[in-house]
Amino acid sequence: MRARMTALTGVTAAITAGLLAGAAPAQAAVVQLSWGHVDAVDVAFEDGEFEISVHDETVDPDVERDPADVIFVAKPEAAVTVPDDPAYAFLGAPGTTVHILPEVQDENLLWAGLATEEVEAGVFVDDSVRIRFTRVISPDGFSLFVTDPVGAPQVLVDSEDGLPDVVTRPVGSHMHVNWAFERAGTYRIKVDVTGKLAATGERVTSDPVWLTFKVKS
Repeated sequence: MRARMTALTGVTAAITAGLLAGAAPAQAAVVQLSWGHVDAVDVAFEDGEFEISVHDETVDPDVERDPADVIFVAKPEAAVTVPDDPAYAFLGAPGTTVHILPEVQDENLLWAGLATEEVEAGVFVDDSVRIRFTRVISPDGFSLFVTDPVGAPQVLVDSEDGLPDVVTRPVGSHMHVNWAFERAGTYRIKVDVTGKLAATGERVTSDPVWLTFKVKS
């Protein structure tokens, strides 16, 4: 009996191991980020290839995440009113509501940046790379803008006037922008990065990634 039980146990273990070997790999859990500092587009260049990740500093220690595993959340507190100023017409009609994750940190909201800090100097022509926003699937308009020293907006990306839009960034740098969403809902934003190698003149382009933002009313 003991020998038979041992044999059966061995067979069962072999079957289980076979089933596990053929099973699909476990999927990473999706993380929702709604406050604190993140680089929504964190660019690296290693072994001749670009990589775009999410640098999440809302946890300690900070981590790099696959954009496919992240949902960025704009909480209801992100809602503001479009100013009665023609310079802000890209956000909609004056007095309407727009949801903005701001370039200046608000402790209650997500503070999302663009980073090229992991790209070394001397690799690319002009020591710069181009972050391209190529497609937006959304319930309404999406834009990125910064505010100049006199308080006027400088629009970097506007999904309503044609894409792709390009944000050219020096390597080894980091910036924050206003992420503006004109209606509550889910926004899917397709991004890639490209640069021209200084040594050969060859243009290198990353695989695209999708950023997902959930805007709450």
